Order: sequence, then C-alpha cells, then structure tokens
Amino acid sequence: MPESGISPAVALLRRVLIALGALVAAALVVYFGGDGYQDANSDTPISLGDAFYYATVSLSTTGYGDIVPVTPEARLLTTVVITPLRLLFLIVLVGTTVELLTERSRQAVRISRWRSRVRNHTVVVGYGTKGRAAVETLLGDGAEPSDIVVVDTDRSQLDAASALGLVTVTGNATRSAVLRIAGIQQASALIVATNRDDTAVLVTLTARELAPNVRIVASVRESENVHLVRQSGANSVIVSAETAGRLLGMATTTPSVVEVVEDLLTPEAGFAISEREVEEHEVGGSPRHLPDIVLGVVRGDDLYRVDAAAVDALERGDRLLYIKKVTLPDED
Repeated sequence: MPESGISPAVALLRRVLIALGALVAAALVVYFGGDGYQDANSDTPISLGDAFYYATVSLSTTGYGDIVPVTPEARLLTTVVITPLRLLFLIVLVGTTVELLTERSRQAVRISRWRSRVRNHTVVVGYGTKGRAAVETLLGDGAEPSDIVVVDTDRSQLDAASALGLVTVTGNATRSAVLRIAGIQQASALIVATNRDDTAVLVTLTARELAPNVRIVASVRESENVHLVRQSGANSVIVSAETAGRLLGMATTTPSVVEVVEDLLTPEAGFAISEREVEEHEVGGSPRHLPDIVLGVVRGDDLYRVDAAAVDALERGDRLLYIKKVTLPDED
C-alpha cells in the first residue's frame, strides 16, 4: 500500500539522533554540575567519561548507584532535567521497538481493509515500458491511482509505481496467491504487460480461472502467440513488436500519419479516441451525420465500423467510438 512521509531509514536515523542527543544532554548536565555528584568508588571529581557513564546507566534505568547526586542542587537538577531526558530516551527506544514489531501486523490490517472495500479496479502485471504506458493512459483517462494495482517482481519498478500512489504487490503473477492478493476476483480488468509471451499465457490462464468475468488485455511480442493467449482467456491481445514495426514502416513514407496516430494514442493532449453512450436525441439517426467524428459503434459485444449497414440507425444502449478534442482551444 502506498505511504506518504519519510523513508524508514531516515525515520530510524532521526530517532537514533534524538536518543543520542538526550544522552549527551544528560552527560553535560552531570559534568558541569560535577560538584553535586559523588562517585562511591573514588574521591576524584566527576570526569566527562564518568558523566557519560552516569547518563547511560541513568537513562537506561539500570542505576548501579555508584554515582549519585548528593547535594540538593544536584538532586533538583536530576529531578527536573535527568528524569525528563530518561523518559524521552525510553519513549524513543520503546516506540521504535513497538513500531518495528507491529509494522507487519499493521500492514496486514491495511491490506485486509483495502481488499474488503476495493471493487472494479485494474490490475497491471508488469511495470516495464508497456506497463508504465498503460498506467499513464489509465491515469490520463481519469482513473484514480488507488484503483490501479501493479504486480511485479522488481522492487525498483514497484517503488516507482508506489511513488505515483499506485497499490503495489510483490510477486510472480503466475501464482494464484499473488493475484488473489491483488484482488483479481473483484477487479474489472487485467492488463498483462510481461516481457515474455509464455509468462503472459500463464498469467492469463491463472487469472481466468480465478476471475471468469474479468476483462483481460494482454500484450505479446510475437503474432504467432496471439491464438495461445486468446485460448488462455484473453479478451484482447496486442502484438507489441508488430505494432511498433508498422509504425516504423509508416514513418519512413508517411510520417504525418504516425504523428496523428501517436496523437490519438495520447489521451492528455491533442485528439484522443474515446467512447460514450448514444444520447437520446441521437437514437434512430446515422452515426455518420453526428457532429463528432465517429469511427465505430459498439452494440452488445460486437463492434461495427461506422459505414456498416447494421448501424445505419443508432439504438438505445449503443456506444460510440469517436475522436474527441482534449487540448483546449486557447492552447492550440
């Protein structure tokens, strides 16, 4: 679960410095008030080493009794200064110990609480180049960071995802226990952005067994593996290598087309491909006559091109795939 604030190492270092500060302050109080303290084993004045020794055994509540305040001033100083420093020292040490011992239980409670209330979130398996781009697109479309769960085995990748406020799960997504922790059974979508096609197949199989109704979108490197991932239960399969290759080929002859495609795939600027429901006054009309540039119509589970005869007349419940303008007019 993402957390805000300083890192554990900095917090621990800060507490150590506070404890050392209390120790040094107590030692200086004893050293500069040495006339009021007596060493039961020696007649010599209290040295700086003796002062640190007294501060150590006093703040740790050991209290051997070999160095004690003997004058009323020294006893008053011990009461109003050494005792509060002893309490501060103990609070720092005990607080750190308790926090370290209870952190695992507290994290387990937070995870359990999150899993009990999270619904319709998106699980992203793999936070490499493809996974990052998928998350950026989801966030650009208005998704909340807390509604995105990233699963990866790379700690550095998970740290980067957590910095964005995403929920992270460390583990191999081919294991059902890891996907259960990510809440796959309550998720609305699963994005499989692994670097290996065989891993994508295993993740898809595991996820489909755990969540029969979740929408699975997977990425593969080779087109010959598309049917394997589809048979494993993926709803959509993207061939990353071939898609990049097509864009490279188009860029050599029609670079402007590539710029338009990239613009359409960037949801936060310029133009973007979006989806909306048919409005009441649009029912019965043709999608080609709408003010929006409509690319297709989704009716039920089927997608029709805008020029298909089946969608010459729009029906209630249809959804339009159209091009929307994201950049404001004064930003052009």
